[in-house]
Amino acid sequence: MSILIVLLMFLLVMSVSYFRAQTELPAKPHAAGPRPIRMEHAYGFQLPEGYCFHPGHTWALKEGPETARVGIDAFATNLLGRIDRIDVMGENRWVRQGQKLMTVKSVDVVVDFLSPVEGVVTALNSDALSDPGLVARDPYSQGWIATVKSPELATNQHNLVQGSMVAPWLQNSITRLNSMVGPLAPTMAADGGIPLGGLLSRVEPELRQKLAKEFFLS
Repeated sequence: MSILIVLLMFLLVMSVSYFRAQTELPAKPHAAGPRPIRMEHAYGFQLPEGYCFHPGHTWALKEGPETARVGIDAFATNLLGRIDRIDVMGENRWVRQGQKLMTVKSVDVVVDFLSPVEGVVTALNSDALSDPGLVARDPYSQGWIATVKSPELATNQHNLVQGSMVAPWLQNSITRLNSMVGPLAPTMAADGGIPLGGLLSRVEPELRQKLAKEFFLS
């Protein structure tokens, strides 16, 4: 009889432990959405606070000690205009700072963009990949491209344009762009100097290639 009681008690304890473990399982991790951003006005540009920019016009936003969200800046999206397709390096792949991270297609223009940081791609923005126009409409928030786990994030950030240097850097990009497009400059610059959408598709292929190499380093 005592053996039977011991067995029943053992089964009862095991059952309670099992159901308690099921209720305490951690939620499945998922990629968090972008946090709200603040914009500042400088040199005629609306700039997102806290963002770091690669010379190839991609950006990185630190979201943890070793995590950054990355995307394409407004200068690039304006040059491209309509964005039809984005092909990004897959998740769990290692990318170096300055290495190709994605290829963007706009009408008959295809441009490679470089990663602003080095690390492992941990998540992709499925909303932006299924609706590439989101990147053009909201490049700094909902139109982010990927998150990257970067063990050397602090070092990577030192190689990027940030803080008070962002506005002068963008102004320099506008000046160089205007000098390259020549007579087209007055009709292809919007208020504040940002190029009107789709400039790359309006110029000759030879100039288009030069512009992509000059500003996107591709």
